[in-house]
Amino acid sequence: MEISLENLKKILDSFSQKKIIVIGDLMLDHYIFGDVSRISPEAPVPVVNASGEKHCLGGAANVSNNIKSLSATPLTIGTIGQDANGTIVKTLFAESRISTEGIFLAANKPTIKKTRIVARNQHLLRIDFENPKYNHHEIEKEILNYIKKIISTVDGVILQDYNKGFLSKNLIKKIIKLANENDVIISVDPKNTNFFEYKNISLFKPNKIEVEKSFGHEIQNDKDLITAAEKLIKKLNARYLLITLGKDGMFIYNQSGEYWTIPTFSQEVYDVSGAGDTVISTLTLALCSGCDIRTASIIANHAAGVVCGKIGAASVTTEEIINSFHNWKHIEES
Repeated sequence: MEISLENLKKILDSFSQKKIIVIGDLMLDHYIFGDVSRISPEAPVPVVNASGEKHCLGGAANVSNNIKSLSATPLTIGTIGQDANGTIVKTLFAESRISTEGIFLAANKPTIKKTRIVARNQHLLRIDFENPKYNHHEIEKEILNYIKKIISTVDGVILQDYNKGFLSKNLIKKIIKLANENDVIISVDPKNTNFFEYKNISLFKPNKIEVEKSFGHEIQNDKDLITAAEKLIKKLNARYLLITLGKDGMFIYNQSGEYWTIPTFSQEVYDVSGAGDTVISTLTLALCSGCDIRTASIIANHAAGVVCGKIGAASVTTEEIINSFHNWKHIEES
């Protein structure tokens, strides 16, 4: 499927008029970069000579960062701890000019942090700092009141669930109800714990492994994929289902039973972390801009291809998406 350059630019230009609520598990991504030239004499592990480090927004915070990078306005809702890492998260939001009005301080809960050790563009180790058993029941009323205050001003809602405890079953149900009452597009990037709680939504975007875990059996061929998609879209009453397939691209299924696969557009894969964040961000903005699901998926797949060529949970710009279309000749010159 080809999209004219004129239409692509119109779609991407319209992103700047959109407001998207991003709700979910906020994280701090910490990268330590270095080189490996020897094995430790203390244990059979590599010694990394650190040459630098960086912090960036991760989890649902990276979705907000992608929304901002695509020229739209994110309204982020989540929690951070009362700690140094939480301060870094708020600083990163401020540097990106993203509102922190919807970020709540959670007592006795550390800010979620993922430290990755990277040498020569290869991940050697990841260390997670988190308390997924923590629940947010005591501040759910505050969260819902904030959503009620802003829901009529936005175009879409993204529920970004990393299974870290923020999105409870009660919160999910009430957020979806508020969005539907205000005729707002609802996109979901799920994890297995709450997988079947996301009913009556616009878009459900699991990956293949998550679908397999939720149904309890492996998807071995196209027939299995179609059968699982049919069951899932009916169970959730979702308008669209998009299953990411890793190197095999994306599988899209709608309520009418139509389906198709879009191949990946990544030229070089350095790091897949954050690619799902980019997909849900771009997909939601495209749907809010009036795109059909197939066009939205193609644009999102190009966006994911761009970030896979970067190190870390990265974001994408509209210019990079246009360049990707040119590289893959998916633009019909007008």
